[in-house]
Amino acid sequence: MTTGPTPAPTSATTVATTDRPGPDNGGAGPDAVIELTDVERTFDSQPPVRALRGVNLTVRRGEHLSVVGPSGSGKSTLLNTLGLLDRPTAGSYRLDGVETTGLGDLERTALRGSRIGFVFQSFHLLPYRTVDENVMLAEAYRRPRPGLGRAGRLARARQTLDRVGLGHRSGFRPDRLSGGERQRVAIARALISDPALLLCDEPTGNLDSENTLSVLELFDDLCAQGMTLVLITHDEAVSRRAGQRVRITDGRLTLETE
Repeated sequence: MTTGPTPAPTSATTVATTDRPGPDNGGAGPDAVIELTDVERTFDSQPPVRALRGVNLTVRRGEHLSVVGPSGSGKSTLLNTLGLLDRPTAGSYRLDGVETTGLGDLERTALRGSRIGFVFQSFHLLPYRTVDENVMLAEAYRRPRPGLGRAGRLARARQTLDRVGLGHRSGFRPDRLSGGERQRVAIARALISDPALLLCDEPTGNLDSENTLSVLELFDDLCAQGMTLVLITHDEAVSRRAGQRVRITDGRLTLETE
């Protein structure tokens, strides 16, 4: 992620800009997973609420970016936009090379299911299912990919549990796991579809300091393997763990340099 030029007063600070042309439209190139260009999100109300203001952001493959800011700053709106759960009012959003702003609902759903994994503060695990089954459920609502049918789900779930260090918990139910282990199961569920982007919303908010450190170390390992990770948090210590940090205030992004 590179720092861009100083913007005009009417737009947000550009925290990442293109430094070489892309393959088809002058974008940031094939290694850019996220490209936001002049993104605005305004909610109709009296008066209108400008939740995102002139946001420009590029996150490249394998980068770990944290977004920190207070309540009401626009963190949730940014997360929803990146996760294709909301549409920008203006601007462009390219996800893994695909321009998303003109896609229909079904196309956005398919792209979200194949390119994005979500991790939340609450683990959202089914208590009456084993950890293997919880991880497998992530594929139940996605169109099967070539060569990855139902018959191989259990093996893929166990491989993904191994990837997050929980292979020894295969067959356990969530109530037999620690908080950190439950969050690792949730991360495995997000990873089983081999997404281009992992979006994490306050992933350590329900964890003690020891389990927080364990999850952050896992994130470091995933980024070292090439995973692109965007983490939304209000915790400054968690934010500082990321390789790149931005702060959102009143819908505007600024690069954190310390």
